Amino acid sequence: MVDTVLGPDGKPRCTWCQAAPEFFDYHDQEWGYPVGNDQRLFEKLCLESFQSGLSWRTILSKRENFRKAFKAFDINAVAAFDDADTKRLLQDAGIVRHRGKIEAVINNARRAQELIAAEVSLAAYVWRYEAETPPAPQTASTSPESVAMSKDLKKRGWKFVGPTTVFAFMQAMGLVNDHADGCVMREKAAQLRREFTKPQ
Repeated sequence: MVDTVLGPDGKPRCTWCQAAPEFFDYHDQEWGYPVGNDQRLFEKLCLESFQSGLSWRTILSKRENFRKAFKAFDINAVAAFDDADTKRLLQDAGIVRHRGKIEAVINNARRAQELIAAEVSLAAYVWRYEAETPPAPQTASTSPESVAMSKDLKKRGWKFVGPTTVFAFMQAMGLVNDHADGCVMREKAAQLRREFTKPQ
């Protein structure tokens, strides 16, 4: 199996980039680089939950609409959403109008407030689940850590946070360097991980 595909500059990238032209920028600029910001982590968990059953291309193309609809995924702002906000979001053609997922984001914002109150920050909580021995690049859709984090989040009342969703979140937010071995961005991700200070 070929692990890479040539990018616009002729250098190898992860093969999933070839699924859509816009994936190259997302892959090169964001995917797999460590994130310690609560708002960005919350946003990604929400977007991954919206992706469930859909393609990432659909979600990525609507990402700015999601940010506008959900107040840039400010946790406290979303936690204050009420029934009127739910109705507003169900009429917003710029996002995925799925009642269960919309209600899950609002619920998860409230659960995130509780988690932050108990654990100092969402980032400190998330990074406890960094894999000590990650799977070989792009060979898994879950991991023991994603299973454990999913189970704990569900216990805390979070919704749409299954092990596959959580693993995709971990890949994107740099908790695991899942760039293919031949990918030109793998070393950049590794370097950023070495320089990253884990939130405490």
